[in-house]
Amino acid sequence: MTQNLLIFQSLWAMERRHTDGFERTLDENIAMIRQAGFDGISAHYTNRRDVVVLNETIRGSGLKIEAVCFPRSVEDLRLPLELAAAFPVSHINLQPDIRLRRVEACLPLLDGWMRLAEDAGIPVFIETHRDRMTTDLFFTLDLLEQRPELPLLADLSHFLVGREFAFPVDGENHAHIRRILQNARAFHGRVASREQVQIEIAFPHHRPWVDLFLQWWNYGFRHWRSRAADDAELVFTCELGPKPYAITGRDGNDSTDRWAEALALRQMVRELWDALA
Repeated sequence: MTQNLLIFQSLWAMERRHTDGFERTLDENIAMIRQAGFDGISAHYTNRRDVVVLNETIRGSGLKIEAVCFPRSVEDLRLPLELAAAFPVSHINLQPDIRLRRVEACLPLLDGWMRLAEDAGIPVFIETHRDRMTTDLFFTLDLLEQRPELPLLADLSHFLVGREFAFPVDGENHAHIRRILQNARAFHGRVASREQVQIEIAFPHHRPWVDLFLQWWNYGFRHWRSRAADDAELVFTCELGPKPYAITGRDGNDSTDRWAEALALRQMVRELWDALA
């Protein structure tokens, strides 16, 4: 048995939001993702009807699911867990949609979510994300001091732009990111700069930022492999979001082809993983 990397594509990232007003249907998006060879999708698990439709759409495709939810209380996690039990997922990505100012106030929520996850037997990972409990890097590090085993889903783009790291990134900030990565159980893939949360990875002048994220992911992958079971699966989700995440031109449309960039990102991450093997 060997450890395996699964690469998912975010359904949110499939939204065009183009000025021509055209949006692909769910069936069309799933077909694109499947034909491109992704292993799964990232989708909201917050509404039973939507989850039923999603699972009917992917039936027989072999695609796995990362379930995303946004609880504001311990009880808010019960529905996503019930849905995940009925419609199985790889894991639940929990964005803690609450902004508390003290670490001590967060602990009952985190403990409650982890207790429900353990009781349900479903992996639940806390995403590092702006405008959430984990919006700030230092605050999240303080949370880890109190709960050293807290399972995280690492989206490092939020910390880079939130803290506006100087470039080249100094040793202290690298150490902070490595501490986050030591708890990473899954990853969201997006490349940020110190000013923008999502930059065009195809532009040559953005290559230093791409290399920085590849360096961080390399560390995260290696650390995950050192502690995960021999047959464990690691999920990396390509999440190049639509505007206003995506930078747009004067015409209001994306400056690059995000689908093509998602495929390029997948290739880079796959090569990174294969090199570790």
